[in-house]
Amino acid sequence: MDSKLTRSSELGNKRSLRKKVWSTLDVRYSERKGMSFVFNISLSILIFLNTIAIILNTIPDLSQNYHTIFRDFEYFSVAVFLIEYLLRLWSCVESRGFNHPLYGRIRFMFSFWGLVDLLAIAPFFLSAFATDFAFIRMLRLLRILRLFRMSRYFHAFRIIKNVLSSKREELILAFSFIFFLIIFSSSLMYYIEHPVQPKNFSSIPAALWWGVNTMTTVGYGDIYPITLAGKILGAFVAISGISLFALPAGIIASGFNEHIRGYKNEQGKIKCPYCRAEYFLAEKAKHRH
Repeated sequence: MDSKLTRSSELGNKRSLRKKVWSTLDVRYSERKGMSFVFNISLSILIFLNTIAIILNTIPDLSQNYHTIFRDFEYFSVAVFLIEYLLRLWSCVESRGFNHPLYGRIRFMFSFWGLVDLLAIAPFFLSAFATDFAFIRMLRLLRILRLFRMSRYFHAFRIIKNVLSSKREELILAFSFIFFLIIFSSSLMYYIEHPVQPKNFSSIPAALWWGVNTMTTVGYGDIYPITLAGKILGAFVAISGISLFALPAGIIASGFNEHIRGYKNEQGKIKCPYCRAEYFLAEKAKHRH
């Protein structure tokens, strides 16, 4: 009996510790004090410093003179991120979406943030087995993904996420129409210009580069139409591009306006843009984070 009680107590203590670890690692947008807030802000600062270090390390003089500092800072950062990742993997079963002891952890590993966390540390270990220096440099670029982890810790990033999520159907429709027009105009331009410019407009995929440059009004000038029909089509595409690319900007601006002010649902309630809580307009003054 005593052994069963002891075993049960140990299991309870383990679950309690795991829950505390997950509570500390978990991001609470409404909580601005306590261990969780301090830990996540400290981690955000480390991520920011890593990004600065990656940028400065590309300067030849700094890279040569401070190579040891950059290397030691990388070792320290990878150690911190590795410990954090393992703790998240161990304690994620305390979350409702990952509560299964095996499949929950696998689900966490292949979740968006789980992959970001993994890719933030993977290049360090993979580069140890790579002999191709170009491949190593390409892997190190993945460390920039650490910057995405900062979006967990700030309200502004969450508002952006909510805006894009709430307007995803409108954005998909707008970008689908833009994509269709680029494909159609580039294909048409290929058949117009290919007979006179077989090198520049060698294929429809090559003409797509022209279509993207023209619709975005970038105009690098490396490929352009020389026939009258091609110039007319190019002018139409350029004017259409100005109008069409304004659509996503308008949709996102509308989404920001709705989320900043809060918007009413069918029951007449206001939804908070930060914590997504619903309340009536008369209760807005009482709502606190």
